[in-house]
Amino acid sequence: MIKAFTLLSFALISSLFAEPIMLADRVILKKSTRMLYLYSGGEISARYHISLGKEPEGAKAFEGDMRTPEGTYRLDWRQLSKQYNKSIHISYPNEKDKAYAKQFGMSAGGMIMIHGTPHIWDISPFGDWFPMLLDWTEGCIAMSNDDIEEVWERVPDGTPITIVP
Repeated sequence: MIKAFTLLSFALISSLFAEPIMLADRVILKKSTRMLYLYSGGEISARYHISLGKEPEGAKAFEGDMRTPEGTYRLDWRQLSKQYNKSIHISYPNEKDKAYAKQFGMSAGGMIMIHGTPHIWDISPFGDWFPMLLDWTEGCIAMSNDDIEEVWERVPDGTPITIVP
């Protein structure tokens, strides 16, 4: 009983001194600088290096074009990923994206995620940050596994994301 009380007391005291997690109310991604910014109360609360699709210039228009979308969307759901650690879904395509692709008889695509890197990269002598120097995804936004862990904790579902050139 005393041991349980001691553990509970330690947990309560530790939580009083723990740094609170500041949740993001907005996410901005600037493709030209390969940076993702979390905003809380109008201020940048965190920034992360990212990688883009293999064709980083221009907005995603069609499935398979290897581009990362541009525009305003929502981070609407998340999943654990065997291949990419954790991933958060971006609500691409919106109605405008679908209509544009339809004009050309094409699909706008989908399943655009913010995700981590393959676990095998963790054992690389360079770590999983090295791929952030290259654009290697099929249109998703990639970040180191440490960074996706932070973003996962700080960005609630429903948070708006704006992706700018």
